Amino acid sequence: MAPGPSDPDDVVGVVGAGTMGAGIAQLALEAGHQVVVTDVDAAAIERGRDRIRAGLERRAARLDLDAASAEAWVGGRIARLRDAPTLEALAGAVPGLVIEAALEDLAAKQAIFAALDAATRPTAILATNTSALSVGAIARATANPRRVVGLHFFNPAPVMPLVEVIRAPGTDAAVADRAAALMTAWGKVAVRCADTPGFIVNRVNRAFTLEALAILDVGGASIATIDGAMRGAGYPMGPFELMDLVGIDVNLAASRGVFERSASVGDRAAERFRPSPVQIRLVAEGRLGRKTAAGFYAYDESGRPMGPAAGFGAASGREPGPSVAEIVARITLAIVNEAYRALGEGVATAADIDLAMRLGAGHPSGPFEWAAELGGPVAVDAALREFTSLGPRFDPAPALLADAPGG
Repeated sequence: MAPGPSDPDDVVGVVGAGTMGAGIAQLALEAGHQVVVTDVDAAAIERGRDRIRAGLERRAARLDLDAASAEAWVGGRIARLRDAPTLEALAGAVPGLVIEAALEDLAAKQAIFAALDAATRPTAILATNTSALSVGAIARATANPRRVVGLHFFNPAPVMPLVEVIRAPGTDAAVADRAAALMTAWGKVAVRCADTPGFIVNRVNRAFTLEALAILDVGGASIATIDGAMRGAGYPMGPFELMDLVGIDVNLAASRGVFERSASVGDRAAERFRPSPVQIRLVAEGRLGRKTAAGFYAYDESGRPMGPAAGFGAASGREPGPSVAEIVARITLAIVNEAYRALGEGVATAADIDLAMRLGAGHPSGPFEWAAELGGPVAVDAALREFTSLGPRFDPAPALLADAPGG
């Protein structure tokens, strides 16, 4: 029987002991499971154990326990954690669910899933935590793609409430249902989505950073002005602050992944996802954000921002730049338009897209909630047409036009 809310002691396997794998393992331990972790690097498993213990200790500190009770709480969960030297050894622990959290490399993931498919019991769910690769392409390496599903956690996994449950074309509906039910039992908010480039958040939120980069590319607005405009609109961070936090290299990889997958499936408008030359240049220079003390901003030894980095201190355009209101409207409309594109392609429901953008990207409102506040599809259509001279990315999405009266 596959793991579910009624099976708190069933075994969960985790492949990959990095940041995401350790976070997922911690979640499973907190939910009452026995957990078996494996990694190709034995040292990584030890580092993963340290991360898991540290994460559990942070959680215990928030439970208002005395020192002895906190140590017992952590120790009781660590006692259910084991490691395995190989995928076959992990499969020998008879897990009902295996979650792969390895590097974002299709060939590597396919090799992992082929081995898991051969070694695990047939009823086990095999899940991938990929953020950009095709779940269906990963599943093609198995003899039974019906049991393969995407479970996309957000970093840090123990803290972020959202999990995207991705059903590939070959995924059994019952497998997706059981996976979603398990995520709910773990205290997560599960949103359903189709196996399309970027899923929900990494697709719809591309506009948040790429449109900001497009504004920067032509000059007229500095990174501080753009970031301040978006914070003022209720976003927890500006787009350049966000890219520095997650890593400009990580953001670039996500943009490339969505762009390349969109182009490969015949999306004629995939150009809207093309990474910015600014991102590419910064990564080539090794300026990756906070982790290298320089990106769009410069940081001191403690990681505190000291102001814009070299080359980003002021607007570079000769003409007057967009106003704060125009910056907010342009970025937000690009997000809303992409959400309507995703809706029209059946990626997810409007309610799940709104929920995902609030919980996974920290947006103050979901794109359809924002559209309703603006006045509905007709008002969004009119607002978008003010920016169509900037390129086809502002052409109103077919689903937006279909939602408009008379559409």
